[in-house]
Amino acid sequence: MTSLHTALARARRAQPPGPDIPAGHQVTPWPGERHPVPPHLNRLLRLSLAGDRLRPAASAGALHPVNAHLLLGPGNGLPPGRYAYDPVRHRLLARGTVSDDAPPGAVAVLTVTARRTVSHYGHRAWPLLLLDTGHATAALALAGAPQWCPDADTALLAAAAGLPPDWDGAEPEHPLAAVRLTPGPADVLDRWAAYAPGAPPLPTPHAAPPVLQEAWRALSSLPGTTTWRRTVAPVLPDTALTSRRSARPPFPGVPEATLLEQVLATARHTAPVPWRLLTARRPGTAAAPPDEAAPADLAARAAGQPLLGQVGALLVAHGCPDDAPPARVRLDHVLAGHGAGLAQAVATHLGLASRPIGSWQHGPCGPPHIVHALALGVRTQPPEGTDRP
Repeated sequence: MTSLHTALARARRAQPPGPDIPAGHQVTPWPGERHPVPPHLNRLLRLSLAGDRLRPAASAGALHPVNAHLLLGPGNGLPPGRYAYDPVRHRLLARGTVSDDAPPGAVAVLTVTARRTVSHYGHRAWPLLLLDTGHATAALALAGAPQWCPDADTALLAAAAGLPPDWDGAEPEHPLAAVRLTPGPADVLDRWAAYAPGAPPLPTPHAAPPVLQEAWRALSSLPGTTTWRRTVAPVLPDTALTSRRSARPPFPGVPEATLLEQVLATARHTAPVPWRLLTARRPGTAAAPPDEAAPADLAARAAGQPLLGQVGALLVAHGCPDDAPPARVRLDHVLAGHGAGLAQAVATHLGLASRPIGSWQHGPCGPPHIVHALALGVRTQPPEGTDRP
């Protein structure tokens, strides 16, 4: 097994994470002048990535490790160049202008700052970074982004985004996906990669413990093929996008079968990984065989989360073994996050309570090699509000 496979197997063991480490900056401290978001991108970014601790894109522990670097060609209301998006202030930080022959259109290169998630989830964090990236791409698709690339070559992504080859003591970012915010040429990433990289952000005062270095190595060993895909997202009202939040349990009511089928169909149609829908059993019924598990039966595998005994159903993405090719490990996790993000938006629109479940370990019960899940249900009491870390 490669070091990546060893890291994935370790992330799926029952061993709990170690002590927390500093999470670092909530937003990468890039130098550069701040600019308002151009009007034609304002709605798209507000409905997908903007916000403080609560945002339209789900994130493990509300740590939000995903960053967006916008590559803006001529005609976008700002000088052509690279801009880092600040989701807290809803502003763009200029990271370097380029010549007027830059490719037209607007593209977002999504990167992750591993420390934010490793700070709490330790060795289980790096697969969560892939899932969070998928949730961010889903949020952008729901807001109207026309195309996305979940498996672009990471070296090409880094060059296109102008990430520094030497981070010079700053917290590194690892690129994982690209999303077209407006139409543009097929070779847009190659053309942006021809420009020189920018300067690094401010240095970090925090040391990098071994668990963080392991996450960096895993994220650096994920190949890709750079295939653009048309986004296939349900058309929902803006209120459904802004009100999507991870509900607090309990929501043990089993939704109507027709509603669950809509949620399941959304995941299957938008993310080609194996999906299975598990529903809660009525009190007093006998235990089901392992391949017919109920959500409560999987609590021990979901980082020991007892909340699975308080939900009505569980939508599960599975099937990626520990020794899968690295490209598949990356793609399956990003697709699972993408599909769960779109499914959660549909569930919200249908009036269902929902909550993504990210960390999964091996166990005898339920589908093998669980990657991600979405808990679903009908509240039996008034909601207590939205989650806060």
